Amino acid sequence: MPGIAAKLRLAGALVGIALLAAPGAGWAQAPAKTLRFIPQADLRSIDPIWTTAYVTRNFGYLVFDTLFALDKEFKVQPQMAESWTASDDKLTYKITLRDGLKWHDGQPVRAADCIASIERWAKRDQFGQKMMEAVASMTPDGDKSFTIALKAPFPLLLNALGKLSSNVPFMMPERL
Repeated sequence: MPGIAAKLRLAGALVGIALLAAPGAGWAQAPAKTLRFIPQADLRSIDPIWTTAYVTRNFGYLVFDTLFALDKEFKVQPQMAESWTASDDKLTYKITLRDGLKWHDGQPVRAADCIASIERWAKRDQFGQKMMEAVASMTPDGDKSFTIALKAPFPLLLNALGKLSSNVPFMMPERL
């Protein structure tokens, strides 16, 4: 008759086998069609431009995107922007959007949407307000690109548009 130690080893081995087999059962399931989001606090506003609450900012990152982002070395990288150019005097920036960008309803992202989003964000954000003091104009060049003309050089323009913390310059449809 096996001793208690042998029975415990056998029971442990059976539990181990069951645990190893359990993740495999999940692979056979159909992909889920519902994203479950559980914020760390109550989501009192879904507009990440209106509030600086981190829960709303985090929600914003799940719904919207930005023209630029900062990489792990805090260097500006294109996000929704495909490319950008700056004039030699750093007074004119042309931003070109990536191909195929669409809003949640299937409508294409337009340069006018981005300009409206930047203007809306800049009214509520101190960095955006400082940036807008240097902006002479923002004009669409068709649906896929736009130009930002500055009154004076603003070396942090792309950093402002890629700002990570609240208020984040999220791009939204102009109609919102």
